[in-house]
Amino acid sequence: MDEIRHRIGIQAPQNEVLAQLTTLDGLATWWTRDVSGDPEVGGELLFHFGGPDRFVQMTVEEITPDRVVWRASASAAEEWVGEVFTFTLEHSDGTLEHSDGETVLKFTQTWREPVEFMFHCSTKWAYYLLGLKASLEGGKGTPFPGDLHISSWG
Repeated sequence: MDEIRHRIGIQAPQNEVLAQLTTLDGLATWWTRDVSGDPEVGGELLFHFGGPDRFVQMTVEEITPDRVVWRASASAAEEWVGEVFTFTLEHSDGTLEHSDGETVLKFTQTWREPVEFMFHCSTKWAYYLLGLKASLEGGKGTPFPGDLHISSWG
């Protein structure tokens, strides 16, 4: 099994970062503006990226103050179906060198095998997560459709 992994430090309280991952309004600020569904545990979230053939449906498997877990239950990208998406939050108290009380977000997406689409997704996840950071630090996120297209895939 392969994984995409990213680590981002965000200058915002952990509960604010969590809200961006667990509410429809929050998700719409950084991933895609076209999000609907039930963001509670056991609920289904539906994310669209410009058409009926560009979507992912996520089952919300876990929400705690320091962890959010989704599983792709349906997707136009077959590679995503059944895969797990984990957002882990840690509060850095500022005692480590180069740490000043930030919330650290660690993102992981599992993959059955390293296919070509995984490379694209890794770059796009980094881009969207930096948009999440910006949206919480006084800037603006860049959710779809206002995101930067990095290739013909989006």
